[in-house]
Amino acid sequence: MNHVLIIHEVEDYPAWKSVFDKASDIRKEAGEISYQVLKYENEPNKIVHFSVWTSSQDAKNFFESPRLVRIRKEAGVKSPDFIYLDQLEEGTL
Repeated sequence: MNHVLIIHEVEDYPAWKSVFDKASDIRKEAGEISYQVLKYENEPNKIVHFSVWTSSQDAKNFFESPRLVRIRKEAGVKSPDFIYLDQLEEGTL
């Protein structure tokens, strides 16, 4: 499994979420399989997007595309940090 962890601040969460939801089809077409959206406990505009992808390369191609740069700007995203991860192990306790 290939995962992407994105941490970024947004200007306004509801506005960001609207753009994020509208992009669901293009995210799926690009290779996103599943996602979680989380926020920092005391910072409602500090967002964590954790997702599973078909491959790290598919994720990089998507997130680094000019189209996504424009979408992030439209959504009010500030300085995103992208961390590409390969799963070593999974478990449930």
